[in-house]
Amino acid sequence: MNTFFAKLPPVAQKPIRQIGQWVRSLAYRGHGRYCPVCNRASRRFRPTGIIPRPDAQCAHCGSLERHRLLWLYLTQHTNLFDGQPKKLLHVAPEVCLEPRLHQQLGDGYLTADLFDPHVMVKMDITDIQYPDHTFDAIYCSHVLEHVPDDRKAMQEFYRVLKPNGWAILLVPITLEKTYEDPTITTPAGRLKAFGQTDHVRRYGRDYPDRLCEAGFHVHITTPADLATADEIQHMGLSPASGEIYTCTK
Repeated sequence: MNTFFAKLPPVAQKPIRQIGQWVRSLAYRGHGRYCPVCNRASRRFRPTGIIPRPDAQCAHCGSLERHRLLWLYLTQHTNLFDGQPKKLLHVAPEVCLEPRLHQQLGDGYLTADLFDPHVMVKMDITDIQYPDHTFDAIYCSHVLEHVPDDRKAMQEFYRVLKPNGWAILLVPITLEKTYEDPTITTPAGRLKAFGQTDHVRRYGRDYPDRLCEAGFHVHITTPADLATADEIQHMGLSPASGEIYTCTK
């Protein structure tokens, strides 16, 4: 079924996905949790994850903790939705965010990925085929831990970002100091060392240092900067939501 679904064109996938989400959401009717992405309430969030996290995924739109934190930040602390024309590069677009960003930005919205056939452009983020200063904003979440030369990707993001633009580049932080070993190349080895078969490193609290090496100024925003303790609980912003790393030139 998953293979058959993946072969369908996006126009056919969308209604099937929406029906599935609606059916799954019936069991979560209530008001104990609130998702700022889809602006809907539920009794609780769904469990999800390789190691299942309880109360994590919105039953309506599928947002995870980090998506809900991001949406709060985008609406409260950026100019993305001020109605002025902008060009946003969205790498590896998430299902819960893509239609909402597309609706807000129209022709200024560009999705990109190296492997996903349903994005607008195929893109290797270590060799972005766009001129300098192309994008007003860039959003790339949980991608760099898959990229062998992440420093080159960061440099490319810096190059194609406009001088007054901003980039939100998110990764999972699981250590105090970043750990990588390019000699570990097997899926089993990477699973043991990095937590997933397709990860090539585990990022630590020194992650912003790499962004600064690429030329960025980095501002870190935590859930507590955006919401009260009660709101954090109500929106399911657990430690898994991480932090927002906003990069500017």
